[in-house]
Amino acid sequence: MIIREDEDFIFDKPQKSGIVHDLKKIITTVQSNYYKGQLKGLPHIENTKKYYISICGIFKNEAPYLREWIEYHRIIGVDHIYLYNNNSDDSFLEIIDPYIKDNFVTLVDWPYNQKQMESYKNCANRFKNETYWLGFIDIDEFIVPVRDDNIKDFFRRFHDRPSVLIYWRMFGTSGIVERDIEHTLVTESFTSCWPKYDDIGKCFLNTNYAISDKQPVLHHMLWTKYEGKDYPPVNCYDNPCPRDWFNPVQHETFPIQINHYVLKSKNEYLAKTKKSDVFFQNNPKGKEHFERHEKPCTARDYKIFKYIDKLRFAMEGANI
Repeated sequence: MIIREDEDFIFDKPQKSGIVHDLKKIITTVQSNYYKGQLKGLPHIENTKKYYISICGIFKNEAPYLREWIEYHRIIGVDHIYLYNNNSDDSFLEIIDPYIKDNFVTLVDWPYNQKQMESYKNCANRFKNETYWLGFIDIDEFIVPVRDDNIKDFFRRFHDRPSVLIYWRMFGTSGIVERDIEHTLVTESFTSCWPKYDDIGKCFLNTNYAISDKQPVLHHMLWTKYEGKDYPPVNCYDNPCPRDWFNPVQHETFPIQINHYVLKSKNEYLAKTKKSDVFFQNNPKGKEHFERHEKPCTARDYKIFKYIDKLRFAMEGANI
């Protein structure tokens, strides 16, 4: 029997019922409750740093997408962005130079191919004294505060947590084959999505804690270390997530999400599969990957639209 949903599992990836399923659920519940008690013993640390919340992203030849991504995250309350350039040869500098001069973006040259995880660790170590929270997201990911209008309001409720996991909402093509990239917004063009959330997402690090070595892909399940002890991330309901399955979530409407525009238009997707990126030397994402993400898109999500007017104005006008 295939289980698509129960009181602790409301995501789109189904699980097989049986002894293994029940055992996983028991183990995760016990571990989550254990770490919930451990987290209560961590100290309260006031923010004395220059920024409260920043994000780190690495890019390679993504100039057409940078301005929207930067402007959007400034609108929702991000204080600073650390951008790692991985051997781009497009017009990226023309796009981001005004933000550098405005002290909103810090640009770091990162010439090491397929070293995305290493760039995140470099950013955390290099800039941990500048920002209290540091999130690791890609240029096709947009953080959407649902309950709040400003991302700071969400994170103030998690101020003393070592790391926070925000789940993906997966978006498809919305039936668009060819898009006018120069004159349309990613965030406005694509609204078709999976009806439920993915069971993974991206994490924000409280930089007062060290990154643990418990996982190699740190941005999906970011464990931290404090005084010799390891701590898992908590999700957006403050439930510790020691495993990437059965994280306790009992609500349909999440207080925050990450819109993951994993496909964009069909032609944009096809163009992306023909080149290397910051993670893959030979991009393995082809027809199967496309269909796996496109077919489940039977819902629509407009939560990000509360920022669209401000974003349009910023994109159309603003000289920073």
